[in-house]
Amino acid sequence: MEELLKKIKNYLCEQNFTVIVKAYDFAVVAHYGQKRLSGEPFVSHLLAVANILADWKMDILSLAAGLLHDSIEDGAATEKDLQKEFGETISRLVSGVTKVGQVKLRGSTDEEFVENLRKMFLAMSSDLRVVIIKLADRLHNMRTLQYLSAEKQTRISRETLEVYAPLAERLGMGEVKGELEDLAFPYLYPEDYRWLTGYSAAAYKEAEEHIIRAKQKILKNLAAENIKATVNGRKKHLYSLYKKLLRPEIDRDLSLVHDLVALRILVQTADQCYIALGVIHKTFKPVPAIGISDYIAVPKPNGYRSIHTKVFGPAGRIIEIQIRTYEMHEEAENGIAAHWYYSNKKSQGLSGKKLETVVFAPLEKLSWVKQLANWQKEITDSHEFIQELKFDALSHRIFIFTPKGDVKDLPAGATPIDFSYAVHTEMGDRTIGAKVNGKMVPFNFKLHSGDVCEIMLAKEPRKPNSDWLELVTTRLAKREIQKGLRAEN
Repeated sequence: MEELLKKIKNYLCEQNFTVIVKAYDFAVVAHYGQKRLSGEPFVSHLLAVANILADWKMDILSLAAGLLHDSIEDGAATEKDLQKEFGETISRLVSGVTKVGQVKLRGSTDEEFVENLRKMFLAMSSDLRVVIIKLADRLHNMRTLQYLSAEKQTRISRETLEVYAPLAERLGMGEVKGELEDLAFPYLYPEDYRWLTGYSAAAYKEAEEHIIRAKQKILKNLAAENIKATVNGRKKHLYSLYKKLLRPEIDRDLSLVHDLVALRILVQTADQCYIALGVIHKTFKPVPAIGISDYIAVPKPNGYRSIHTKVFGPAGRIIEIQIRTYEMHEEAENGIAAHWYYSNKKSQGLSGKKLETVVFAPLEKLSWVKQLANWQKEITDSHEFIQELKFDALSHRIFIFTPKGDVKDLPAGATPIDFSYAVHTEMGDRTIGAKVNGKMVPFNFKLHSGDVCEIMLAKEPRKPNSDWLELVTTRLAKREIQKGLRAEN
């Protein structure tokens, strides 16, 4: 508890912490006599969750809800008790986390599982803090998974990989997503985990040695340009490496993975990011075939901002270098939580009633959360809902450019038809051809992140082609095609 209070005083220095102490005392009573399977008092889990939320710089109400999140489901408290003692907002957050906690993976068409998923996304759409508290809860539970039975370890790890890690990614919480995947990896794929840890150990060590040599040169040259920077090595998450090695073009060949250990350069301003890029390219030659990815000029759909470049480092080894500001780094690690913290810090400071009443609602770039809530009304079939969820909302995301430089967020596997409907529904119906990166492609062409897609349109309005239903992946495109076909019939 002392550690928690010390953390929150560092970023909520003018707040009243009475509610935190009160929530802790309430939780101790609600869980009196309860122990975890590790033998520790149950309240140790609640403190761990609250500490994770404090690491993400969450607000006072979220921290209190983190301490209370199991009071109804596993404790002796009721929702009325929480409303009476802590008010409507904290009670609603705890209730929302309780509903999200009921998501148990029992098979892709299990009615109860689907219904709980629906509740989860409805809760998310009204206040994103619900799912952030749940992610902190899941993270600590995964860190202590060794105390559960093998059956529960497998089920919880699969839930984590299929639901919670993708959610963390969509919320821009890259470090959380990576840790959740790495924690689930040995339970779901034990043989591959053992193989990869052995296979990659020497390669990680060699890559780290190259990174250290590159770091020394870059720091020296940045100092010559009067840029103060923090330069660190970043090891690729093991599960992320595993997925990359499974790609056909890599086929488990570690020598083809250039970001096994990457250099991360942190500076004060966006302008310094571009100066640092110039310094790096003076120090080490860039790899022309791979090129530069500028996610500062064009952020990823989940808000991620950084510049990535690959260079020929010491001994000619290709290394990846990431350049970002300290604020961008915080947002890349902790996503929407960090974005909320910085937004409030800039606009109104971190004190007073304004902060306590702020609604943690989706930002414009997180419109997919609202879209999920709308799906509840559109999709009644459980199997269809799960399919749409896995292949659209929670799939790996790509971003595709229009010829004018606008960017559209699509699921992996999307085609030019998906892109056309994402730009405008009427444009989708009138599509007669597509170019990707200046070359004509068929409608079943799978788009890749960073592609520039140009759509050829018919001069007159027209009905969509029924064959397109087999080519598209997004819920939006399917719905609009079906709507056009129904109108024609």
